Amino acid sequence: MSPNHVLTEDIVFREVTPDNCLLSRRLLTKTNRSPRWAEKFLPKQMARHAYIIEDSIVDPKNRTMTTLTWNITHARLMSVEERCVYVVNPDNNNWTEIKREAWISSSLYGLSRAIQEFGLARFKTSVTKTMKGFEYVLSRMQGETPSKTLAETATEKARKTALAAKEKAKDLTSQAQKKQYV
Repeated sequence: MSPNHVLTEDIVFREVTPDNCLLSRRLLTKTNRSPRWAEKFLPKQMARHAYIIEDSIVDPKNRTMTTLTWNITHARLMSVEERCVYVVNPDNNNWTEIKREAWISSSLYGLSRAIQEFGLARFKTSVTKTMKGFEYVLSRMQGETPSKTLAETATEKARKTALAAKEKAKDLTSQAQKKQYV
């Protein structure tokens, strides 16, 4: 099941290597809302869809998966490359860690900085949605009700920590006032 913004997923290439790694290349078509100012300069279809290549390597021996993703649509305007490496958490075999790196570049004279900043902002938003999607799919696969997102859990923990610090400060203030009167 693909998210709503993924229109098509085509497997272009897939093979198992002699060392049992699975190599895949996919072509994805995604919705791509261009900024309003850019829509004037782009053909109608190009303003609404983006074509993405994704290479993946699944290594069962080392229990890793690596994905390399890059855009082919608008690549002369802005290039976005992403690498994700998924590994088993060394402290808990039931957890997966992800290392995500991205490179956003533009060589459009005079506008490259603005285009890169736009790309970075959009990338950050996209990553947040992707992680929420991962958490939702994983919880559904495990037959659970989707739990709180990592961000919600972190926010709740920060709130509790702040409340505990506030209570500690009250206690210290109270103790200091008592010492003044003694």
